[in-house]
Amino acid sequence: MDTTIDDSGVEHPRVKTGARIVCVVPSITELLFDLGLGESVVGRTGFCFYPKEQVKSVPKIGGTKDFDLQKLAALKATHLIVNIDENPKELVDAARAIVPNIIVTHPITPMDNIKLFELLGGIFCRDREMNDLSAAFRSAYKFLQDHVGSFPIERVVYVIWKQPWMSISNNTYIANMLKLVGWEHIDLEQKDRYPVIDLSQTYGKVDKILLSTEPYAFRPRDVEELRAEIGPQGKPKVSLIDAEMTSWYGSRAIRGLRYLSDFRK
Repeated sequence: MDTTIDDSGVEHPRVKTGARIVCVVPSITELLFDLGLGESVVGRTGFCFYPKEQVKSVPKIGGTKDFDLQKLAALKATHLIVNIDENPKELVDAARAIVPNIIVTHPITPMDNIKLFELLGGIFCRDREMNDLSAAFRSAYKFLQDHVGSFPIERVVYVIWKQPWMSISNNTYIANMLKLVGWEHIDLEQKDRYPVIDLSQTYGKVDKILLSTEPYAFRPRDVEELRAEIGPQGKPKVSLIDAEMTSWYGSRAIRGLRYLSDFRK
C-alpha cells in the first residue's frame, strides 16, 4: 500500500527517508524507537521517558496537554503524532499550521495495538519491525487467552486521580485491557470518559478498587489509607496497579498482557 489511514480517517503516504517526527504521546514515543525510528524522532514531551537512555538526547517541547507550539515550529517536524484522549484538540488543530502531517491515534481495544503497529510501521516503512511486534503481541495475547478461564469474574473500579477521585468509562482502552483478565469495570453512568466520582458510592458494588500509578502517582500509603477508610470488613479489596502496563498501548502493551496475567494470579 502507498498510503496508510490514521484514526481520524486521514491517509498518509509512505515515507522512506527524511522524516522528522515529533511525538506527544509517551507510549508511542517508546514504540517509535522499538520500530527502529529513533534517529527520526526530533521532539517529545517531558513525559516521554522511554527508552530511558535514547530519549535523553531528544528535545522536550512541554507536556501532553500543553506542548509548546513555538518549540514545535523550531524543530521543523514533518510529522506530529498525537492521540485523541491525551492531547487537546484545540492544540492539535493549532499545530496543523506548523506541521504538514499530523498522525492521529486512538486505540480503544487491546487488538488495536496491531493496527497501531501497522499504521506507524506502514507510514515510515518499518515493515519488518512492524511484523515482529505484531507477532510478539499476538503471542502474548494468545497466552493470556489460554489462561483467562482460570480467572474468576470480578467487578472493579479503576482510579486515576485523587482530590477529586476520578475513574474511567467502559469504552476506554484501560477498561478493555482489564476485561481480558476477567475484571469488569462498573458502569459509572456518566458521559465523561474519565469522570469525577464519589468513590465511597462504589464500595458495595465492586470486589476490588485498583489505584493506578498514573496520571496520579498513587503509592502504597494511598492503598493503606483507603483500606483504613473502608474498614475491617475488607471489601472491596484495594490494590496498586502499574498504569504503564494497563494504559500504555504500543510495544509496552506486549509486556502489559503478561503483567495482567501475573497480577491476576
